[in-house]
Amino acid sequence: MRAFTNILLVFLFTACTSVPDEKMMSYVDFPETRELTARTLSLDSALFRYPYRVRVQDDKAVVLDLHGTEYFFHAFHYPGFHYLSSFGKRGDAPEEMLSAENLRWNGNFLWTLDSNKSELTRLGFASSGDSLLRLETVSLDEELLRALDFVQYDDSTFIIPDYSGDGRFCLVSRQGRLLRKIGTIPTTNEDALKDARPALAQAWRSFIDYNPRNGVLAAVTQLGEVLEIYNLKDSTHIVRIGPNGEPEFQIAQGYGIPTGIMGFSDIQVTDSAIYVVFQGRAFKDIMQKAKQGINLPNGGQNIYVFSLEGKPLRKYVLDHYIHGISVDEQKGVVIATDVNKDEPIIEYRYHSAI
Repeated sequence: MRAFTNILLVFLFTACTSVPDEKMMSYVDFPETRELTARTLSLDSALFRYPYRVRVQDDKAVVLDLHGTEYFFHAFHYPGFHYLSSFGKRGDAPEEMLSAENLRWNGNFLWTLDSNKSELTRLGFASSGDSLLRLETVSLDEELLRALDFVQYDDSTFIIPDYSGDGRFCLVSRQGRLLRKIGTIPTTNEDALKDARPALAQAWRSFIDYNPRNGVLAAVTQLGEVLEIYNLKDSTHIVRIGPNGEPEFQIAQGYGIPTGIMGFSDIQVTDSAIYVVFQGRAFKDIMQKAKQGINLPNGGQNIYVFSLEGKPLRKYVLDHYIHGISVDEQKGVVIATDVNKDEPIIEYRYHSAI
């Protein structure tokens, strides 16, 4: 069965190794714009330094603290956000973490990524329901260059962005072995694609999400304004480029130095749409304000909503700057993290039919 899955993945991605011109489309604006006002969720514990991601499933919510001093993850009962426990202890011991990049639910289990240790870890809640137990650790292949995000395609395969520039994604086995690199960076910068692929891949760092119910894998660039949609059921690949264009960068000592804008910061593929957090602040403005001693807020004030085919549907303008989101379409609720506030977990309610 695993061999069949891997063959199927290779087949599905064959159509995505190049980007047909008719699949590259630009967008200028959204047909509808709405303003949303947040409700601050009061927590019974002060835990966070930089709450970067929030993932909600059923009656549990887990928050990733990117700069956590003792623990990287904190679990809460949802929707009341009553504190349950902390896990992902910071340290270099065998069962500790050096870094944390993301977390993913898979049924009742939770997967976390430690990029510095090149490890994926599966955890499950104890019978008491208030703490998580470490169940499995997957050491990633040395051929993978610093995995910074991941999704689980199925029980035997992970999808991880490729930062070598040789492909767009890496298919990785449940044992952490690199199976295949697929796709290409959909850039018009042919010189960089030919002569500076690692720097190009750094500039095209993307946040990804995958919904197994509809087979949609989506990626958004941290720099610039590019959305990619891979439908793994019909093998289509759509690239949507916004007004700010591709990630802009200069090459210095083999590294890509950003020169354009801060782009997207999180993404979620729901059953009927794609939700993304967008910043849009130019690096020159950030540098100019820094010279004046002004620290601009971290995060974005916009949530963009696209159809599963990449059609712009709606733009939500927020009253907070946010980084991470967890969207519940059925309830019309977005839980978000605001690293700029002492009470960083907020809730937006919206009412719309996608």
